[in-house]
Amino acid sequence: MTLPDEPAAVGRDLPRRDGTVKVLGTATYAHETPLADAAHLYVVQAAVARGRVTELDTAAAEALDGVVAVLTHDRAERLASVEDRELAVLQDAEVAFRGQVVAVVVAETSEVARHAAGLVRVGYAQQAHDTELRADREDLYTPETVNPDFPTDTAEGDVDAAMAAAEVTVEETYSTARNHNNPMEPHATVARWDPAGEGFLTLWDSTQGVHSTRSALAEVFGLDEERVRVVCPYVGGGFGSKGRPHVNVVLAAMAARAVPGRPVRLALTRRQMFDLTGYRTPTIQRCRLAAGRDGTLSAVAVDVVEQTSRIKEFAEQTGVPARMMYAAPNRRTTHRLAALDVPVPSWMRAPGECPGMFGPEVAMDELAERLGLDPVELRIRNEPAVEPGSGKPFSSRGLVGCLREGAARFDWARRDPRPGVRRRGDWLVGTGVAASTYPVSRMPTSTATIRREGGGYLAEIGAADLGTGTWTTLAQIAADALGVPVERVEVRIGDTDYPVASVAGGSSGMTTWGSAVVEAARALRARYGAEPPDGAQASGSVGPADERYAMHAFGAQFAEAHVHADTGEVRVARLLGVFAAGRIINPRTARSQFVGGMTMGLSMALHESGVLDPRTGHVVNHDLAEYHVAANADVDRIEAHWLAEHDPHVNAMGSKGIGEIGIVGTAAAVSNAVWHACGVRVRHLPITLDKVLPALEERAG
Repeated sequence: MTLPDEPAAVGRDLPRRDGTVKVLGTATYAHETPLADAAHLYVVQAAVARGRVTELDTAAAEALDGVVAVLTHDRAERLASVEDRELAVLQDAEVAFRGQVVAVVVAETSEVARHAAGLVRVGYAQQAHDTELRADREDLYTPETVNPDFPTDTAEGDVDAAMAAAEVTVEETYSTARNHNNPMEPHATVARWDPAGEGFLTLWDSTQGVHSTRSALAEVFGLDEERVRVVCPYVGGGFGSKGRPHVNVVLAAMAARAVPGRPVRLALTRRQMFDLTGYRTPTIQRCRLAAGRDGTLSAVAVDVVEQTSRIKEFAEQTGVPARMMYAAPNRRTTHRLAALDVPVPSWMRAPGECPGMFGPEVAMDELAERLGLDPVELRIRNEPAVEPGSGKPFSSRGLVGCLREGAARFDWARRDPRPGVRRRGDWLVGTGVAASTYPVSRMPTSTATIRREGGGYLAEIGAADLGTGTWTTLAQIAADALGVPVERVEVRIGDTDYPVASVAGGSSGMTTWGSAVVEAARALRARYGAEPPDGAQASGSVGPADERYAMHAFGAQFAEAHVHADTGEVRVARLLGVFAAGRIINPRTARSQFVGGMTMGLSMALHESGVLDPRTGHVVNHDLAEYHVAANADVDRIEAHWLAEHDPHVNAMGSKGIGEIGIVGTAAAVSNAVWHACGVRVRHLPITLDKVLPALEERAG
């Protein structure tokens, strides 16, 4: 609650508390941690996609002035746990994918380390490798679950019978490309072991979860968690790739142990990140829709094929959003994996929902075309009364409101439904729409402590701020829970010395951490009243979610695409998103998240594709010169709006996660707009010239 004369902190457009230090360049990121006598680490990567290291000549590297140590599989320490094969680095001579670390060099400077790494000579016994994802592979298999723990397959009713009986059907295959996270700050770690030799490890790591990183490293090195400290006050972007520890964390700690008394720094290069820090798996989606002439769906089916690594399984939950998005009595979703000789895929912004809404939302557009129905109206007609599958009531469901609000703001009513009939000079103009959704996630573990300190209050929790605004929004939540002005609340995060916090992932941060902060504030007030003495403190932990309701955020994405009639070039003149995401904690940081997500969705639609050469097993466009991401020229205008929604069932704040829903649906809206502009239906991302131009030439001829 708030005091009568004080405006609520939640909902205010407050500037970021970390903004000044970031603009001034004084915010200390992991690799910049000031430590005397730190050595530098550089990795040597495998040049074959599969095989065994037969020779490692390190003599030239070790002879170089400034080299401190060279670690290989026959010199590195034996790890206490090698169960996670992604983290079991330098434990044997086997090569499971191109780019795998086969040696590391530690030197006095980063330049010497890099030069010395280039002098290491590696010989291999190559083996036949397989890196090609196809839907017709005979060795596709069914994982036990899909990320994080959803059932792999679901089925209700009889989809085949509904398809056979339907008046109108869509049955098409869609695909999304291999996408790579490229946060501004690369994956970086600084490791230091206690110089007294007591086995205490400190890591300064760019991570989305200090406590989850500590747990993983403690297991790998056989340490009690209390003997590992992870520090990360600032993160220069993560987007999922820093949600789980990767080999850089293990290597930094391993190298620091090999050079006693010295901390070791490791910052992966942009190219190394393409191999070593996860990526979004490419997907192949067979989508089937059946409907009556009035647009009422009778069947929805999505069968997904994607890839994983032979050494560690990751199954993206691509088919999951189709399970609950629209009403249909007959439903089916499946996931099949191809285990390939490739690096391990992992989280990337909105795993599952992002690729999983592309195929179905383009299919809905195709269904609307075949029915002669407006695409917005088609979606509204298939609004479910309860969550399909579970039968639970929605805690709130604002999709229809988002569609109508977005249509009004986008002037959708004036849209001519015919494709390829509007021009502005040499440019064909079209508009498209797609829906978006993202689940409300509450992690089971997080604790906050609030202490009276001087004239104010100090809230501590080991949360992370990836640039999303956590430093600011947690203070707003604490202020309202305490009933004091937000200026009287200080927040401390990003350190395992603070109470345990869940990883920043699945748009769960504020729902989880904010709930813990509210509980701590309530406990403090209950114990000490309105004016606790200096030093008084209380803790609170996140409670269980209300299982009676289905909890999701929703949105509607609108796009205006321009396609050059002669060259096939695609530009997006306007993106507009409207979201129903509960109570907005801070409009400024929320708009940043929505716009950022939409920009990444635009990038996915037009550019992003990790091109893997099956002959060599590596991504050939492994830098930002050739792996293209969206730039200002790709969109002229981008808008994010939201509905006033307070959901009392999701948490004490009434808020929902917003970090990921912005990307969901954007690529489908762009693809649908491209079809409307030029009549070319692009079902395979990204939308590049080679997919548009031949069809334009055929139409012109």
